[in-house]
Amino acid sequence: MNATACIRTLVVDDEPLAREGLRLLLASDPEVSVVGEAGNGPEAVRLIREQRPDLVLLDVQMPELNGFEVLAHLGPGEVPAVIFVTAYDRYALRAFDIHALDYLLKPFRDDRFHDAVGRAKAQIRLARMSDLSQRLMSVLSTYGERDVTPPPTPAPTTAPEPWLRRLAIRDTGRVVFLDVDEIEYIEAADYYVQIHAGGKAYLHRETMQSLEARLDPERFMRIHRSAIVNSRRIRELRNEGRRDLVVVLMGGAELRVARSHREKFQHLR
Repeated sequence: MNATACIRTLVVDDEPLAREGLRLLLASDPEVSVVGEAGNGPEAVRLIREQRPDLVLLDVQMPELNGFEVLAHLGPGEVPAVIFVTAYDRYALRAFDIHALDYLLKPFRDDRFHDAVGRAKAQIRLARMSDLSQRLMSVLSTYGERDVTPPPTPAPTTAPEPWLRRLAIRDTGRVVFLDVDEIEYIEAADYYVQIHAGGKAYLHRETMQSLEARLDPERFMRIHRSAIVNSRRIRELRNEGRRDLVVVLMGGAELRVARSHREKFQHLR
């Protein structure tokens, strides 16, 4: 393959054996060229600036500068595509907030690694095509091609929503990323909550009060001291007896509404 078409990749991890393992995995991919490796944060910043890699496999916990601080030391035009590779699941949401392409939690399977690299290669190729198109338009414009349509102006960015949009849930050695839209209901379980979504239940280490404070109150309704429902997942409201109200969700779950919360449903009936 033409060297210019290769995905130039930098491996960053403070453990030599971890770097060697990543290099061996990448060696089986003819479309990837490893251009260097770093064992600490400052070295990673230096090599990114010198080598200008397309992709960085980046550890989080490292000496002197952690993975997030490495990226913070780079200018807007210096930040490559990033796949975080780490043993710590608690940084997953932060990683996606800064637009990391993936978050691999050690230990991971080889096929999971190659899937992540494959998606990264696709994203990088798209970015290259976009850059080539913009440069071509610039060249044409200098030759007076007035009829060339300029690239569309990006839509203005809006401020991020204050409410939680995605949850990272640790589940038997992996991290499950769950959009809050998928949630049907949430039940309290001491210092945990049990989140029901897509026919599955996930145990998440967070109190009911803490999670409720991060959810959009226009969409998530407390119906009992130990239950919250997604109002967009309500299929039916059913009266039982003279004073009892039951919420029936799209997945079939039936939850009783505490009398102190019944007024929330007056506008829906």
